[in-house]
Amino acid sequence: MAFRMPVTIKFHYRKEIQDHQEYFRKKDYIRSWNSLERSHVLGQAYPLQHTYSHWLMLRFGFKIRNLREVMGQIPRLLVGGIKSFVGVIPVGNTGGANVPPLRPMEIAPDLKQILNIKTNSSNVQS
Repeated sequence: MAFRMPVTIKFHYRKEIQDHQEYFRKKDYIRSWNSLERSHVLGQAYPLQHTYSHWLMLRFGFKIRNLREVMGQIPRLLVGGIKSFVGVIPVGNTGGANVPPLRPMEIAPDLKQILNIKTNSSNVQS
């Protein structure tokens, strides 16, 4: 279990959140969403950041009036942080309602480097 996000990861996590906000302000919803997904990947091992990423995804769904995203984020928001707290997460999962919540996913090479992931032999922490 990891509760405190390392400073090096937190820098990149916050950058993705800022990028999301800037893209959303410019109505570039595709890039805005991509930044939210990246923030989710970076933050999913840490309860507070994981929950916050889902909160932002829920708000995004409301703002663009995407009922599927809103409905998909509600259960993720309720249990995502708990799963992080106990250390059981689908590593690499991008967090949106467009993917199954328990599916591990490949992590982008730049995010792997930030997370200091050396191998991809296992995508699920338990």
